[in-house]
Amino acid sequence: MVNMNNNILIFFLLFVLLSNAQNRSKYSNEFLNIGVDAKSIGMANAVVSNVDDVNATYWNPAGLINIERDEISLMHSNYFANIASYNYISYAKKIDNESALGLSLIRFGVDDIMDTTQLIDNQGNIDYNRIELFSAADYAFVLSYAKKNKLLNLNFGINAKIIRRIIGDFANSWGFGFDLGIQHQAKNGWKFGLMARDITTTYNSWSFDQNRLNDIQNALEGENQEIPEKNEISIPKVQFGVSKEIYLSNDYSMLAAFDLFMLFEQTNDLISTNFASVNPSVGFEFEYIDLVYFRLGVGNFQNELQFDSSTELSFQPNFGIGFNLGNVEVDYAFTDIGNQSAALYSNIFSLKFNLDLLR
Repeated sequence: MVNMNNNILIFFLLFVLLSNAQNRSKYSNEFLNIGVDAKSIGMANAVVSNVDDVNATYWNPAGLINIERDEISLMHSNYFANIASYNYISYAKKIDNESALGLSLIRFGVDDIMDTTQLIDNQGNIDYNRIELFSAADYAFVLSYAKKNKLLNLNFGINAKIIRRIIGDFANSWGFGFDLGIQHQAKNGWKFGLMARDITTTYNSWSFDQNRLNDIQNALEGENQEIPEKNEISIPKVQFGVSKEIYLSNDYSMLAAFDLFMLFEQTNDLISTNFASVNPSVGFEFEYIDLVYFRLGVGNFQNELQFDSSTELSFQPNFGIGFNLGNVEVDYAFTDIGNQSAALYSNIFSLKFNLDLLR
């Protein structure tokens, strides 16, 4: 039992510490790729061209231009059978007709992890009172600014983000980076959007408590001796989208959206080359009198390697519903339906309201 607890703890710590360090140029700060807002997730994240509310601070800051009043958005979701929690809050304010400002905070973490490195005392006795709990959490603080260019008929947006990652008292890091977004709406109603994340590469610098690292290294003789690297760099990612709202009748309308996610690295994505990998996403939103919304989406297409060395295409379908209650909008999304994705399913709730509610 003791060995198992130690193994679980050590595996978790080294997964967080080492997986990011050894692949620092590819997969750093992956918690920022999960997505926010049940509305957007219900559409399989195909929103970069049509996002027009407070959640644009995450998806495309250029969309902040379209807000009419001060807005606040809240989201909570659980992942990996409720082991990890994801929380998000965002605020957006219209400065004038041609500019807007946003602030957001994201936390993704696993709490109440048992630290069993001190379970056995110096005499070799098991003492359960020596078990302590700690958290492994990632934070992102984002400042967003949007500006309209009437001459070019383009909306521009930029994010400045600060990353804070903490693993109990074992290790912590600081990071910073920038995102750039653009939106354009044609006269025929078609909308286009581009979001470039980590445009200057996002840099993280880790610091470690050497005494706590020694605890890990000494827990199992000859295991976990590798020293984590201290620096991470996230390479840029690009999301391009196109969408259009179609009015079916006086009461019904449909928003159709198509996005392409591009990572400059060869992966298991649907389209993958040595230069880049591309993953499509399709989303639909059906609206009834601006009161009730039903959403569908499919994305995250992956060529998964099988045991016989063949590949099998997997994908992630999503659906969601939403209710507009005037100053308050309540949204729900359900992801990973039918075990199409390797991850466990998740229930996602989000709440958006404008500050007119408080006046």
